[in-house]
Amino acid sequence: MSSSLENKSDGKNDTNGSIDIQEVNTDNVLDSQLRIQTEKGLKRKLDLRFLPMFILIYILNYLDLASISTARLQGFEKDLGLSPLQYDTALAILYGSLGPMQILCNMVSNVEPNRPSIFLGVCVVLWGAISALTGVTKNYTGIMICRVLLGVPEAAFYPGATYLLSRWYTRKELAFRSSILVCGVMISNAFGALMAAGILRHMEGVKGLAAWRWLFIVEVSILFVEFWKANVNPHNTRWLSASETRLAQMRLGEDTGEADNDTSEESAWAGLKMALLDIKVLLFMLMSCLGYLALSFTVFFPSLTATLGFSTTITLLLAATPWLLAAVTCMLNALSADRTGERFMHITFWLCIGIVGYIIPMVTNSFGGRFFSLFLLGVSATGYPLWVVWVVNSVPRPPTKRAAAIGLTNGFGTLGLFFGSFVWKAEWGPTYHKSMLIGLGSSVLFIAVAFLVRQILIRENRALDAQELLLLEGPNRERVKEFARLEGITFEEALVRKKGFRYLY
Repeated sequence: MSSSLENKSDGKNDTNGSIDIQEVNTDNVLDSQLRIQTEKGLKRKLDLRFLPMFILIYILNYLDLASISTARLQGFEKDLGLSPLQYDTALAILYGSLGPMQILCNMVSNVEPNRPSIFLGVCVVLWGAISALTGVTKNYTGIMICRVLLGVPEAAFYPGATYLLSRWYTRKELAFRSSILVCGVMISNAFGALMAAGILRHMEGVKGLAAWRWLFIVEVSILFVEFWKANVNPHNTRWLSASETRLAQMRLGEDTGEADNDTSEESAWAGLKMALLDIKVLLFMLMSCLGYLALSFTVFFPSLTATLGFSTTITLLLAATPWLLAAVTCMLNALSADRTGERFMHITFWLCIGIVGYIIPMVTNSFGGRFFSLFLLGVSATGYPLWVVWVVNSVPRPPTKRAAAIGLTNGFGTLGLFFGSFVWKAEWGPTYHKSMLIGLGSSVLFIAVAFLVRQILIRENRALDAQELLLLEGPNRERVKEFARLEGITFEEALVRKKGFRYLY
């Protein structure tokens, strides 16, 4: 680094080995060499701040979702006196409250001056408490009440976490970070099965409780963590210096040519209306619903593995291995998606593999073929984290619309999980051929809708290519002005940069 830059930084480094940008004048953040190093340090701080916490909670989230399926292997239905239909209803009712609340929670998480971090933290603690109560229910009524209530606080987490990350990371950084969260799903499906095997084998009768009850109690006890450390907005955080805060805002502005702020005219309800009037959002909602239906086997994975004919412990051990492979493919796929900016093939390719995974057990009863199909089904979830990332990329501004679009996509998508709860019926086992046909058909339709979204984005990019430099009006003009102020450039220069924005497909 040049001596002038060394003088600006006074030779001081932070604990991560990057320049202490608190010592750098904010005007120098635009310096190319200094910008590269300070931006690396900023992203490192953000990663350490957000990702470990989100991964832990996301792992526990899916452990909780899968627990009811795992408990089925150890007397859950018998102890509560449930019929197969009542079990399916108890499984599905969660999504009845989860879907609508995801939309509302994501809108609330964007409202100023509330601190979304506190809102999300309270929801996580409530979620843990209600999940623990599942372990002490005595009958069908009790389990139904717990499942309905559970969907309310749990709705805040995934769309809220995705929206929070979109307030800090650029479009080509978001896929990898979101995939890290979803790798928590893969890991929870793997090691959750191992943990469940230990609980079901060794805790039967402890304190007079059945082992399946301990499954719920142990897995959610870790949820009582200090979740509210995270601030959601670059402009009001307390754990970054002034230079870091300005750089965080600049990065998002450069990504789309607009400041990532709402104007006074853009309320949460206005954002919801804008999202509902956008054909892309409606197609993303349909795509998400079909995708969740195609991947609904994840909740029933222990039951599918049990059809191989082994004991409960061996079944749960076998169920773990496909998800370890899925975690690896998920990370590699996300790195490729961020590097290339491509979205469609990084999502649909893996569903094509899932289609093969559905076909194999329908044409063979051999152990090798059926076990191999479990690996193919597991990796079919590789593209899942990019669904919402594609929404964020396609609805970048204003933030109120983006928050509503994320909530709508996830909320409507849970209808797929709701219907999926009735797809994997016990009476359709042990082959589950009808269930697999539904999953296969949903995958094909998902790919068709995703292709339509891709064509729309290509058309919109062509329209952007053809546009002349136009004077923006209203809220868009205000965001471009704010971006110009942050960059230290003229309004006209900011407009030229904005023309460089293109949708990712």
